[in-house]
Amino acid sequence: MATPHHRVVIVGTGFSGLGMAVRLAQRGEDFAVLERADDVGGTWRDNRYPGCACDVPSRLYSFSFDQKPDWSRDYATADEIWGYLRGVADRYGLRDRITFGADLVAAEYDTEREHWALTAADGRRWTADALVLGVGALHEPARPDIPGLDDFAGAVMHTAQWPERDDLDGRRVAVVGTGASSVQLVPELAPRAGHTTVFQRTPAWTLPKRDLPWSARRKTAFRRHPGLQRAVRWLTYWRMEAQAPLFVRFPVIARVAERIARRELAKSVRDPQVRAALTPDYTLGCKRILLSSTYWPAFDRDDVTLVTDPIERIEPQAVVTAGGARHEVDAIVLGTGFSLTGSYDRMGIRGLGGRTLDEAWSQGAHSHLGITVAGFPELYLLLGPNTGLGHSSVVMMTEFASRYILQGLDRAHRGARVTTEAAQDAFTEEMRRRSRHTVWATGCKSWYLDRFGHNTALWPGSTIAYWWRTRTMDDSVFEPVRAETARRPTKESLDA
Repeated sequence: MATPHHRVVIVGTGFSGLGMAVRLAQRGEDFAVLERADDVGGTWRDNRYPGCACDVPSRLYSFSFDQKPDWSRDYATADEIWGYLRGVADRYGLRDRITFGADLVAAEYDTEREHWALTAADGRRWTADALVLGVGALHEPARPDIPGLDDFAGAVMHTAQWPERDDLDGRRVAVVGTGASSVQLVPELAPRAGHTTVFQRTPAWTLPKRDLPWSARRKTAFRRHPGLQRAVRWLTYWRMEAQAPLFVRFPVIARVAERIARRELAKSVRDPQVRAALTPDYTLGCKRILLSSTYWPAFDRDDVTLVTDPIERIEPQAVVTAGGARHEVDAIVLGTGFSLTGSYDRMGIRGLGGRTLDEAWSQGAHSHLGITVAGFPELYLLLGPNTGLGHSSVVMMTEFASRYILQGLDRAHRGARVTTEAAQDAFTEEMRRRSRHTVWATGCKSWYLDRFGHNTALWPGSTIAYWWRTRTMDDSVFEPVRAETARRPTKESLDA
């Protein structure tokens, strides 16, 4: 059987992949979508832990071309967002374009044929003129390297791999980590578990979450008057966009939010020692700001214990911390986040000269505009390096990037192109320079920073600035593949 060829192959069916697919379908392009799971949804399909919800207002966390008038509340739950994404796939007729169970494990660029050769784990193959990766950065769970974890006798589960039945009712449960997932999980888990022990490495700044249900009147008004809904969405957008200076130029603004958080903590936790342990010692915004009105109050319960001593090892029935203290538990929940490049690493992406993306990113995940990578022709990333946000909805960033990619596809009809090293280096240096003036660079350890201490996760500016940068493609940052290949040494010559 002949290997199917498409103009574009998209990998992933979260917000990024589906948004790109809709735009290609609207243009009548020949494309296919590969999804390793059995349904669409990405992050919102996989994260099923109790309390899982979005921390961006519902009215802004949707596609601009498919706004939902009847969200149940201000901050939608994972189930509701997953339902929205499944609805998008149905409304735009995308399911016939999606191959489910297609776990991409190899993608190699063929310079002679100027196309990508793709291979799934089960041996199926495709080729494509262009490859769009909508796999995101918060997808591959990060599992901590704790001695003895694999020998624990009870259940061990990650918040991103939650079982259909967790069987945690009445159990002694250890929660490792206090990031965004744990902040949502702990208040839901504490009333069910026999006892909950939370192991905290670094406390998190947590602001109140004003999460109100939407009334039937509001839903009806938005359904009947789409213009009203768009106006409310814009008001929400500008309110959140006003927070950008907190990260870009005026970290001093964070002190106001810190006072709000401290007052909330003082009201929520009576024990002064627990309260002190939950109080961060770094500037708000340096790490991800969390939203919850129920997390801190959970530590005022008699059946919730906060442990701040480092975990030394795990025994079959206990977690042992520095100093030898044993905390006997029946189950362990890992709220330890994600590997930022894990989704890319596992796909074995090879560009010019056989160089892998893993090798190209050995000194940091560098790109141009978070969308293209030098040495990888007609490869496009959605939510790539430096396109995450700390203040607004990343769905907008995916839409801006999708429009940029469409421009690239149009130009590629004249021949495959690749980003120049000079353009990528210039963008990388710009990101470093602009990040030096943000709150992220004030000294705390954060997943925003790579192992070299550089911000490769977030966009150091406003979404308006990113829209402006991506509105028109600058052809000078690209060159024809064959011209670039003529100068580039092969992997074999580099290894010689």
